[in-house]
Amino acid sequence: MTLQRRIFLRDYEIIASIGIHEFERQNPQRIIVDVSLDLANDMPPDTAEDRIETVLDYDFLRDRIREIVEGRHFNLQETLCAEILTTCLQPNKVKAARVSTRKPDVYPDCDSVGVEMESRKG
Repeated sequence: MTLQRRIFLRDYEIIASIGIHEFERQNPQRIIVDVSLDLANDMPPDTAEDRIETVLDYDFLRDRIREIVEGRHFNLQETLCAEILTTCLQPNKVKAARVSTRKPDVYPDCDSVGVEMESRKG
């Protein structure tokens, strides 16, 4: 039996210094991050071990995204999204990743504006 595993982090809201306009540089704004990671099929289908060491810990995702976002000012969502994507692909267990970032407070007449990127190893 082949088991495809995917973990995700949805609607992770974090405050970021992002944007090209001066008012954006002066006022941090909300960013919403979504991540989906396809994992290598190295886990037994029965998951009998039930140990955190056998999976990719969600804390890794959340902590690394926070470090990236809080680490500096980003002019573009594309740059932020690409940096998160690169980080998500680092663990050996990850074979593919999809990341999106959204700014929900840009326009009053739409839910959000954002960017999505996807990459696969190999």
